Amino acid sequence: MLLEIKELEEIMQQHTERLIRLAFYYVKDLQSAEDIVQDVFIKFYDNQQNYEERGELRAYLSRLVINKSKDYLRSWTYRKIQVQQKIFAKQAVTKRDMLVQQDEQTLVENAILALPLKQREVLIYFYFEEMPVINIAELLCIPESTVKTRLRRGRELLRPKLQHIEWEVLLHE
Repeated sequence: MLLEIKELEEIMQQHTERLIRLAFYYVKDLQSAEDIVQDVFIKFYDNQQNYEERGELRAYLSRLVINKSKDYLRSWTYRKIQVQQKIFAKQAVTKRDMLVQQDEQTLVENAILALPLKQREVLIYFYFEEMPVINIAELLCIPESTVKTRLRRGRELLRPKLQHIEWEVLLHE
């Protein structure tokens, strides 16, 4: 069964926003995420004979986006962009999708703020302040092993709170 253009447009309307957000969580660049989703829809349309309709279109498209995002992260293009961004970091201004920004900030921040103080402070220093474990240990006057334990426990406490978000990057660290 081949899809008609109208059916494809409906599928794209239904899934595009969610798939862009999913790709963004991997590549952390809105333009690249949009390109990945566009490529996935083109691939889906061109290879639709390989897709069996079993009511799993959402999962199928998500898997395509995840695989394409991982391929992008391994690509030469991505590495070249990373080097350029490091060289020209002051000139580059990243545009972020308001929906993604809201998801990242409100959902994750609320989940982190609900954690006990010991886990919350370590997660904030490690992820938001990007401090290495040794510096966090010095700052809090605790052993490095305690910092690592608190990070692990904090992630474990976050996992159930963030399961409803399609955020494999955070959940599988």
